[in-house]
Amino acid sequence: MLPRPLGTYVVERGLTLYYCADDPETPTWAKGVIAAALGYFIFPLDAIPDFTPFVGYADDIGAIAAATAALGASITKVHIESARKKAEDWFGPKK
Repeated sequence: MLPRPLGTYVVERGLTLYYCADDPETPTWAKGVIAAALGYFIFPLDAIPDFTPFVGYADDIGAIAAATAALGASITKVHIESARKKAEDWFGPKK
């Protein structure tokens, strides 16, 4: 099996943010950061259009990465593991 493409990495990080936002223990401010990052990720009008070869997803990756960095203490091992399991359900195991 081929290695998973970069898009699956981004989706897994997005799922991690989703599971963090869904956790009642996550602070309200963190849920706001997550909502903004995930909203930007799915919003059809980006700073860099997604159909642009190679760089189209750079801003989406940046938004997810920035949110993940800002939420370091709020993201738990449970959120990460839940996202990993869901990504494996969707895309198959990591190689």
